Amino acid sequence: MANTFSNLLDRLHLTSKEEGVQASEPTEEELKDLRDIYVKAGQDHVFTFYDELSTSEKAGLFERLKSFDPKYINEITEKALHPPQSSDESQETRLEPLPEAATASILDSKEEDVQSWYTSGLEYVSKGQVAVVLMAGGQGTRLGSSDPKGCFNIGLPSQKSLFQIQAERIWKVQQLAEKQSGKKDIFIPWYVMTSGPTRRATEKYFDEHDYFGLQKDNVFIFEQGVLPCISNDGKILLETKAKIAVAPDGNGGIYQALLTSNVRTDMRKRGVQHIHAYCVDNCLVKVADPVFIGFAASKDVDIATKVVRKRNAKESVGLILQKNGKPDVVEYSEMDDATAEAKDSKQPDLLKFRAANIVNHYYSFRFLESIEDWAHKLPHHVARKKIPHVHIETGETIKPDKPNGIKLEQFVFDVFPLLSLEKFACMEVKREDEFSPLKNAKGTGEDDPDTSKQDILNQGRRWVQNVEGIVESESAPEETGVEVSPLVSYGGEGLEFLSTRTIKAPAVIEKED
Repeated sequence: MANTFSNLLDRLHLTSKEEGVQASEPTEEELKDLRDIYVKAGQDHVFTFYDELSTSEKAGLFERLKSFDPKYINEITEKALHPPQSSDESQETRLEPLPEAATASILDSKEEDVQSWYTSGLEYVSKGQVAVVLMAGGQGTRLGSSDPKGCFNIGLPSQKSLFQIQAERIWKVQQLAEKQSGKKDIFIPWYVMTSGPTRRATEKYFDEHDYFGLQKDNVFIFEQGVLPCISNDGKILLETKAKIAVAPDGNGGIYQALLTSNVRTDMRKRGVQHIHAYCVDNCLVKVADPVFIGFAASKDVDIATKVVRKRNAKESVGLILQKNGKPDVVEYSEMDDATAEAKDSKQPDLLKFRAANIVNHYYSFRFLESIEDWAHKLPHHVARKKIPHVHIETGETIKPDKPNGIKLEQFVFDVFPLLSLEKFACMEVKREDEFSPLKNAKGTGEDDPDTSKQDILNQGRRWVQNVEGIVESESAPEETGVEVSPLVSYGGEGLEFLSTRTIKAPAVIEKED
């Protein structure tokens, strides 16, 4: 059984070793065996410069090449470039909203239902059954930073980074669960998925900030896998004479990484049953949201997802719906105008297809226990890129001015169609309360640090006004916001001490006084 599992991981490229680990030069026999594998796959050019490398370079290249199955790389490349037509694709695609039984909306749900989900969600937290997985592999390149995106300071009065904001929300949910249950020492394990370029910087950042008040033993930093970059004629590219050009395997690599990093094993030991997974760039994300956990658990589903209402028919967002009777995500570019503009027959003022994907998901642990059964079924997608590489004949480094190859990646939602509709659910939430992505450089005016900061300040102002607090500002209208620390309030609760108080904005509320 152990060998079968190991072979499966090898085939799925789930056994790559961490870069930077000291390795010894392979023996002649080991080198020959590996070279033969690459010869059979038509990829033996990767050994072109091997004999002129230093001992450490030979060891590093050997370890990296050993971590890949070139035959498997050829197969997924071919499938990505020339996807086989399924029986569904030979027929007309049928798109429909998810069935009503699988959906709920915070915008119009009964208050007693929301409260019930919240209470049960906190109960699962108090039992130690809730965990959080953060997808944080990206760097802040578009933001003008080489640091992990989670380290980015969006300019709040408190100067908190995305990582700190999210850590403090986890801390607050723990406190809310302790208060409801009367128990002490309730913890939510936080599994932070990084990439090769961000792992060490992320570990250093968390260590320097003492894990933002969370216990180190409950923060598990791990790394997603990589795949080699491929030339337009199907060859593995060398970044240098001693190094394969690689790229992270996409946010869909989360499933494989849960295995190779032993995250799933750790979850099992802790008795985790409910997992919240999200992307680091959303400053408004309600981490470990008790309402969402309670909703998904009440439906007894394997996957649930949060969505926000699409602004208009032209907004370029992926939509969560049913495609040919299965839950799926359909991109804006895949829809014709008539479909995008279609109205809801029951609510004619709303779009028929309006559930915008925000990469905010729930998983049952029982579903993650079946990763080995379906991971190999997930497709790889092609991203055509300009990839610097070494010319095999001259050994010179080439920096192309147009796309010369592809990077292969998987998407986290590719697993959705593997489920029946009965095991999938969707919760619509308010965009202004839960979704403000950080994608662009400052000054862009959309999904940039200024909009992220303002969305948090606007939310805080609403919370203060909801308890009849007064917010005044002598500055510009956009500076009338209030930053409410997650240590004080998770979702607007517990702010009665601000009732009738006048707050000069912009301001930050860091404690009750």
